Amino acid sequence: FKIPTDKIREVIGTGGKVIREIVEKTGAKINIEDDGTVKVASNDGEAMKAAIKWIKSITSEPEVGQIYEGTVVKVMEFGAFVNFFGAKDGLVHISQLAANRVQKTSDVVKEGDKVKVKLLGFDDRGKTRLSMKAVDQTTGEDLEAKQKAEAKADAAPAAVAGE
Repeated sequence: FKIPTDKIREVIGTGGKVIREIVEKTGAKINIEDDGTVKVASNDGEAMKAAIKWIKSITSEPEVGQIYEGTVVKVMEFGAFVNFFGAKDGLVHISQLAANRVQKTSDVVKEGDKVKVKLLGFDDRGKTRLSMKAVDQTTGEDLEAKQKAEAKADAAPAAVAGE
């Protein structure tokens, strides 16, 4: 498979640190060409899949509107930082932590918590904006999409029985 050439450096890492770790942990052999072609070889199919998934997690970008599982890495007065996509962190603003008003961030989350977040987008400084209240924390269901679907159903004229 191919990766963007500007991401090759991230996969290899400083002094080959990242790629060495992938090879050590998965046991797969990895070769990256200058044009971004990645070849992964292994006798173990699972190891190969793991290595490919790892490389793709480094090179792909998170998608707006997608739901990710993440870990709370830092709790601040104004919200919580969540590591949700490989090495990417984003902010869940205090207003996006729960459906009801939150007094203190620490009332809802603490560092190390596993949470489900929806990627809302990026602010004008390129910072990642996440929401926890848009996602059902138990099922991982997208509540915004569900609300939109229910609103559409309510707006549709109901068929009159017996016609």
